Amino acid sequence: MKAICKYILTGVLGWKIKGEFPDIKKSVSIFAPHTSYWDGFYGKLFMMSTDVRYKFLSKKEFFKFPLKYFFKAFGSIPVEKNKEYINQIADLFQTNNELHIILSPEGQIPITDHWKKGFYYMAARANVPIIVGYIDYKKKEIGIKGVITETADLKKTMITIGNMYKDVSAKNPEFFSLDKRFS
Repeated sequence: MKAICKYILTGVLGWKIKGEFPDIKKSVSIFAPHTSYWDGFYGKLFMMSTDVRYKFLSKKEFFKFPLKYFFKAFGSIPVEKNKEYINQIADLFQTNNELHIILSPEGQIPITDHWKKGFYYMAARANVPIIVGYIDYKKKEIGIKGVITETADLKKTMITIGNMYKDVSAKNPEFFSLDKRFS
């Protein structure tokens, strides 16, 4: 399956994969920009072209019949908009030897200049690194920008992430904004 997904992504669709998914056992992995449902399609192909054990986080509202079957097969975990899910995800890391939780830091497709910080708190609480993934439609690239292992300072972490995404082009650029609180 790995080779097939990589072939579809690179050979058929013409995307370039940049940066290797790091050889670590656990992470909170963020992917941005998220301005189209196509991002999830390409992201899924990218992740399936690796040997990484991962789960996506999706809004609980998506888990209604018949879509719930699609999202479960997609490898998604339903989350509610409350602070308890951060503890639930941190607990998942404690009960799994290998796990990568993947989500969009923007938390939505429409433009927002205040990213959701839950990914940061999950990583800090579970003491796992943040992997910064990206999808660049202008360059037709998808991959990994870097790994943040030091998460003691929210502002410093968010500034580092913002710098990594500074030159990345979204499918719908009018819907993408970095978090203005940390620029």
